[in-house]
Parts: sequence; C-alpha cells; structure tokens
Amino acid sequence: MQQQLDSWIRSIVRWAGFIPNRDLSGWVLLISAVLIGLLVDVIVTQTLRFISNRRQFHTLELFKQHIRWAFWVFVPSLLFLLATNVQSARFLRRHPVADKTAEVLFLVTGTWLVVKLLKVGELILIRQYDTTNDINLSQRKFVTQVRFFRRILVAIVVIIGSSLLLLSFQGSRQVGLSVLTSAGVISVLIGFAAQKTLANLMAGIQIAFNQQIRLDDAVVVENQWGRVEEINLTTVIVRLWDRRRMILPITYFVEKPFENWTRSDASITGAILLYLDYNVPIDTIRAKAREFVEADPLWNGEVFAVQVTDTRPTCVEIRILVSASDAPTTFDLRCHMREKVIAFLRDEHPEALPQTRLVLAGELQQTTGPVS
Repeated sequence: MQQQLDSWIRSIVRWAGFIPNRDLSGWVLLISAVLIGLLVDVIVTQTLRFISNRRQFHTLELFKQHIRWAFWVFVPSLLFLLATNVQSARFLRRHPVADKTAEVLFLVTGTWLVVKLLKVGELILIRQYDTTNDINLSQRKFVTQVRFFRRILVAIVVIIGSSLLLLSFQGSRQVGLSVLTSAGVISVLIGFAAQKTLANLMAGIQIAFNQQIRLDDAVVVENQWGRVEEINLTTVIVRLWDRRRMILPITYFVEKPFENWTRSDASITGAILLYLDYNVPIDTIRAKAREFVEADPLWNGEVFAVQVTDTRPTCVEIRILVSASDAPTTFDLRCHMREKVIAFLRDEHPEALPQTRLVLAGELQQTTGPVS
C-alpha cells in the first residue's frame, strides 16, 4: 500500500512539472493530508448544517457552539499525524520537525476536543433540569454533581495531555514521567505545597455528595444574602441580592457556619414588626391582616399569625408572620403587608400610631417659638 501511495504521489509531482524525489514526495503527502482533513471538516460541517436547517436538533446546536473550532483543527492534525507514520524513516531523519510537529498538534488539539466534548456531555445531561426554581431540589443536586465531576475530569485530561506533551520531548521526558506519577499516586500529593489544593478538592467532593450547597441555593454568608451562582474546584461564587459577586474558597462551606435557606425546602417565614400605641385594637389588626394576606397571591397559605411580642414604655411590638414559596417572594409579601397595614392604621385607627412623633413635634414647636 505504501508503494502504491508513493507512486501516486510521484505521478502528481510529475504532473505538476517537478522532478520527483523522496523529500518532495514526503512534503506533498503531508500537505495533502492537511488538505484532506480540511475537506473532511467542510463536508461534515455542511452535512450537519443541512440537517439542522431541515430539522432542529439541540445536540447539533451544542456541537456547533462548543466543538466546531476544536473539530476543525483536530481532523487535519490527526491526518497529519497518520501521514508522518507512513513516511519513510529516511524522510523523518532528514526532517524531524515534521514528526514532532505532528505529535504536538495531535496532543494539543486532542486535549482541546476532549475538554469540549465533556462540556457538551454536561449540557446534554442537564438540559432538561430547571435550577432556577427553588422547589426542584433533586434537580439542582444532580446539576451540581455533574458540573463538579466534569471539572474534575477536565483537570485530569489536561494533566494527562500536558504530561504526554512533555514526554514527546526528549529533554522533558523525565518531567513528564514525574507529572504522571504525581497525578496517579495520591501519597505524593499529600505534601506541604499541595495541602491547600488537596483541601479544596476534598471539600468539593464532600459538597458534591453531602450537598451542603447546590447551584442556585439561597444562602447567607458573611451577613450577606445571595444565591450560589457557580461551584468551581477551588471557589464558590455567590450572587448577592444587589448583583455583586462574593467569591469564597470552597473550604468556607465546610469549615465555617452559614445559612442555607433552600437546603430541604424553599419556603420561608417572614416577620413584619410594628411598633404601635397601647390603644391599638389587636383583634381588628389581626382580622384585617388576615384579609390582606389571603388576598395576596404571594402567600402560600401555610403560616399566618399576629402576636404582641414585646412591650416598651411608649409602645407595644406587634409581629405579623407570613410565609411564601421562597425568600424573594417572602420579602415582597412582607413589603405588601407592611404597606397595607400602615395605610389601614393611618386611615382607620390613627390613635393606634405611636404618640412619640406627636410629642416630639409639640416640643419642637415650643422650642422654636413663633417666627417674628
């Protein structure tokens, strides 16, 4: 087969008007392999585009978005490597750069393609899961685990690809072997320099299985409320309520206490505190508050209470408890209830409002006196 290939290449060289020789034939073979690879890219791309135009496939869209460029460079590098393997030993001795270039290109493009394929596999697995809804606890758990293990696999693939790349160079062969050995033997990693990395990795594995946090969980960290936006190998990104991002080490959620408002159930109870005069009609407020909450679509119908929780020298503290499906909805419901109750007291029972404001206003008028 190699003789037939050589004769075919020699005929092409003669047809082009050149005198055939081994070096020229070898370069023609390598260039032809790259051109055939590009032709394969064009054929595959156009075929997939024709299929997607006739019928939409979500998987094809993912391939186009994530794998397109990696595939375009991988196929020519693969055929370039195959072409160097069928070259004569004399050609490779005279042009070692061709053989080394083929190995390097194949390792780099192959690693890139595998990393992109892992990303596509992750998106295919989680495309049917809705993580924006706090009620979907099992779905957010699955998505968190898939994304974490995809990142671990990417790290492993990059380490193996980098090690093989070092092994392809004679001067770095010992370095490549050391990297592979350290990646395969856990005991080598347990050193002073790798303690932080290993701690982050173990914390990530613990979070993936124990589920202290999941993607889109509502958490309170460092006295700030937010949602878990990303869980990486070493960090967790929390999107705060005002759209700022708080970046925390992943070990934070293993070593320090924090609040998870959606750990097992997304519903939450909110409190509205009112400081009113002792003359306030408690039963009237209780009945009116129930009327307000029952008319509000944000209330989930689980928790409602009106209680006097404290007394002070000038007022009493009244607490209204309401519940909703999640934390943002509960916050909005609390605001609605507070506005409606205050408006009701101002219009129907002004005597229930604290008298401190009136006393201070009178004292201010006596102090300033009439303007002359």
